[in-house]
Parts: sequence; C-alpha cells; structure tokens
Amino acid sequence: MTAARGPGREPLPGAARGPAPAPAPEADAWDAREDPGTEVSARAALTRVLEPGDVHAGRWLREHGAAGLMRLLTGPDPEPEALGGAGRRRLAGYRRRAALADPRRDLAAAAEAGCRFICPGSAQWPTQLDDLGDARPVGLWVRGAPDLRTWALRSVAVVGARACTPYGAHMAHTLAAGLAERGWVVVSGAAYGIDGAAHRGALGSGGATAAVLACGVDVAYPRGHAGLLGAIAGQGLVLGELPPGSHPTPARFVLRNRVIAALTRGTVVVEAAYRSGSLVTARRAGELGRFTMGVPGPATSGLSAGVHELLRGEGVLVTDAAEVVELVGGIGELAPERRGPVLPRDLLHPDTARVLEALPAGRTAQVDELALAAGTGTDEVIGRLYELHSLGFVERLGAGWRLTPQTRR
Repeated sequence: MTAARGPGREPLPGAARGPAPAPAPEADAWDAREDPGTEVSARAALTRVLEPGDVHAGRWLREHGAAGLMRLLTGPDPEPEALGGAGRRRLAGYRRRAALADPRRDLAAAAEAGCRFICPGSAQWPTQLDDLGDARPVGLWVRGAPDLRTWALRSVAVVGARACTPYGAHMAHTLAAGLAERGWVVVSGAAYGIDGAAHRGALGSGGATAAVLACGVDVAYPRGHAGLLGAIAGQGLVLGELPPGSHPTPARFVLRNRVIAALTRGTVVVEAAYRSGSLVTARRAGELGRFTMGVPGPATSGLSAGVHELLRGEGVLVTDAAEVVELVGGIGELAPERRGPVLPRDLLHPDTARVLEALPAGRTAQVDELALAAGTGTDEVIGRLYELHSLGFVERLGAGWRLTPQTRR
C-alpha cells in the first residue's frame, strides 16, 4: 500500500493564509483511512515482512495490531521499547521489507491464482492455531474451495520420511485412505515419500486432504509434485503462511511443522529417522495437547528408529485408521477388539476343559487317573468325558479314554 504523504491542502482563494501546515508524519505511512479492510491488508503485508513463527513479531502484533505495526515499520525509527526483542540488524531488515510490501498486489495475484487470504477473526480461521500463542501465523494463504475452519475440526496429520521404504509408503497410503473413508481430513506437507503417499491415499479414496506448504501456495514445490498439488487444490486445500511467489528455506520447513501440529487433532508418524523433521511435528503436537502416534517398523530399520524412540516416550502405537480414530475421535468411535482365531476348545466349560487337559496325548487313560489329574471326582469326570465324546474331542477304548486324532493335532 502506498504511503499517504504530500503537502497539506492549499487554502481557498482569498482566504487568510496562516502558518503552513506540517507535512503528514512518516508514522502515517500506513493509513487506515485508505482501505476499510486495512487490518486484513496489513496482515497480508506482514506475511511478506515477518518470518513464520517469530514470537517477537507475534508480540508486537498483539500489542500494536497489524495496521499499527505496519505504521511503526514504515514510519520513523520506533522507540526501542516499542519493538523490543529484535536486534537492530533484524529490525532494519523488517523495515526494508515493509517499505516494499504491496498487499494489494499480493491479494490480486492470489485471487488470479484462485487463492484467498484468511486471518484471525475471519470466519474461516481455525481457532486451534491460536494455541501457538505469539508464534501463531499472521494469516494463511489458501488455495482450494473448502472451508478451512470446518475441515480442521476433524483432521489428522500423517507425516514421515522423504526417503521412505516401500513398507512406509504402503502404510501411509493405507492409513490415509482409511482415515478419509471414515470422514477425516488427512493433513501433510506435500513432500516426497510419506507425505505424498498420504495425500495420494486420501485422494484415491475420494476423501479430503490438505497440504501445508513452506512456500507460496502458488509455487509447485517440490517440482515433481506439481500434479499432486493441483489435484489436492482441486479436491481439497493447499495452504501456507507465505505470500504468493515465496520460496522455501530449511528454516521455513521446520516452522511449517508447528502449523500442521496445531491445525490437527493428532499427528501420526509413519517412518522417521532420529533427526527427522516429522518428529518435530509430533513433539510439537504433544506440547499443544494433541495426540502423538507412531506406526512401528522393523527394529533393524534406521528409518523407523525415530518412530520407535517416540513410541518409547509420549507416542501411542497405531497400525491402522481404526486405531487412530479411537484416539482422536469422539465417544464410541472404537477400534474393533483384536484377538486370534477362536478354537473349538475355547468354547468349552472350564470344568470340561480341565478334564480334556488331563488326558495324555500319546496313550489311553483310566477314569480314576483322570479324576486325580483334574482334581475332581470320578462321577464328574465320566460326565465330562461323555460331553467331550459327543463334541468329537475324545473316544472310548474299552475301560479307558483317549484323545481323538484331530484333537491330538
């Protein structure tokens, strides 16, 4: 937005001339009267000025408001106490960026690319991001039609290694497909490996998915996922903190992870080495009171070592979508009980089963011998043996009893 500078009004002809009016102060460079949506415009401008996750800038924003902060950054050098917490060099860099920021251009470019800008207080703002405190995003650039706030209410993050194994890709794809089929939004970072597999799993099942980027939402990064990002934007959402055209940096990837953690109900890590950024997402989710989950892998796999360390601490082991939903879902959304096959002998009365267990495997036994082994009377044993005989577990041989061939197997 251009600065509102210039000389004062000229007096009407014939009017008495008083002292020349003072020029508008530099602090008015960001003038709220220029645009009725100045607070939104100011936040859009600040996404080009401030780095994501800057807690000092977040405090300035909380204390001065977006328009007020832009006035301070585009006006004369502020008093030291007004913008404390940043060094002179960093503050000078912010002021240079603020002088060049043009939110009208960015908003127009976003609209042309089918994107929109949402910020705290707007109807589509996911309020769970407010849990980040002063590290909360200034605003979000969003590409795609769905309502972000509604989608985020029932969302799960699925993240993991870029250089994943076929096992990891299969688990991420299957897990995401299962979550999508249950009506959950799968959130990830659109990177190669686990992220891409998770997005594809959700898309392939006709479900909902959202990608959180560390660059502008109009930038295809990684370049090899240009088609995937287009599919996500068509069926779901692509979002990020940075304005159109912004490029990613290593620091921005790490800071992007806090948005994924805060936006969702829980984070599932499928494969991750000890120093994986996916573990940063999971641990940040835990700090924010979200669920942290991990999919186990082979004990010998370095790509699962970080997940296993997570599971030894605060993480919960999950193997499929039903177990994830049991944690993050509502009352009654329980995973099915897991157990082995039910064998015929499992259905026997405990007293009958005790007599069956008393029968030796390789020979015939007498009733009094079985009564002693089972710890009961002979009459009880005879009744139980005939019950077992009718069910095909034992057979009589003269005065003795033995297991049938199929029971001995």
